[in-house]
Amino acid sequence: MPVSFPQHSLGSRIDKRLGEFLDAWGDPVSDPSVEAAYGLLADFILGGGKRVRPQLCYWGWRGAGGDDCEEIITAAAALELCHAGLLIHDDIMDGSELRRGQATVHRSLSALHKGPGAEAFGRAGGILLGTLSLAWSDTLLSSCGIEPARLRAAHHLFDAMRTEVISGQYLDVLAQLRAGATEAQALTVIRYKSAKYTVERPLQIGGALAGAPPDLLDSYSRFGVPLGEAFQLRDDVLGTFGSADETGKSALDDLREGKQTVMYAHAVQHASPAQLAHLRTWHGNPELTEERAEEVRRILIDTGALARVESMIEDRVRQAVAALNEAQIKPEAAGVLAEMADQLAHRSK
Repeated sequence: MPVSFPQHSLGSRIDKRLGEFLDAWGDPVSDPSVEAAYGLLADFILGGGKRVRPQLCYWGWRGAGGDDCEEIITAAAALELCHAGLLIHDDIMDGSELRRGQATVHRSLSALHKGPGAEAFGRAGGILLGTLSLAWSDTLLSSCGIEPARLRAAHHLFDAMRTEVISGQYLDVLAQLRAGATEAQALTVIRYKSAKYTVERPLQIGGALAGAPPDLLDSYSRFGVPLGEAFQLRDDVLGTFGSADETGKSALDDLREGKQTVMYAHAVQHASPAQLAHLRTWHGNPELTEERAEEVRRILIDTGALARVESMIEDRVRQAVAALNEAQIKPEAAGVLAEMADQLAHRSK
């Protein structure tokens, strides 16, 4: 089912704040090529995405008793700038052509220039624009106007989140080099690269900004980590079995990259010798065709890997909902978070 959270106006307010920030921090150099690069970055930030992390930050704030105000919208929008920068870097590392149905930022930069150096320029420019978006996230959070002591507490969580996600990304890069990751190792990557960064920390940052007590921040963690894992497990399923029209990315990318997912680890452990040989020939092979990819998908189904991951997703959603039911959280926020838990784990894109 598509992700369509009930708070449509919240997403619009976050987008409006992002637009205002980008207008205020437009390129400082009067150069048409620099202006074009800044334009690409602004288009990427504003041109799509579900705004999951800002919305969770907002509801973490509301769940802790914070009132609706522009200060939390500003703080929440900062998480989207962080997310955009990380996505740009992730696409460079993965060599991805598409993101949200459009050319990735580094590919768009390459297209601005002709000649043999265009691809290298695109990667270098993408690294710079991604880093700029990450720097801007600090700028926006620091200027949100929330009481300094609470902002310091939230910023500490923001710093922890960035350390965790970069460490998780490094583990992911290592996994491609090492290959043969176990389910446990693949889950460790998921926890640090995605789960904590997508759900737990945004909720805790919003809660800290509202002055949430430690017990509530712990409840956000008990809800957020399993839900974040379910979110990423679903992302891995969609990355292999999803439609590019729905996901905005090629369903061949993860397979060609040789992504060491929980699903792949399970398949390797339960494959027959012939299936294992086929997986090792084509998983991570840049020459993978759609026909061969379909054979790999069939092995993932026949070894029970897909069913295993679907079961893990449901287990984690149950854990998250149980933690939410026990949390001392404002009722409106609890209702929205319960709905988001279902939608994030069962989305089709």
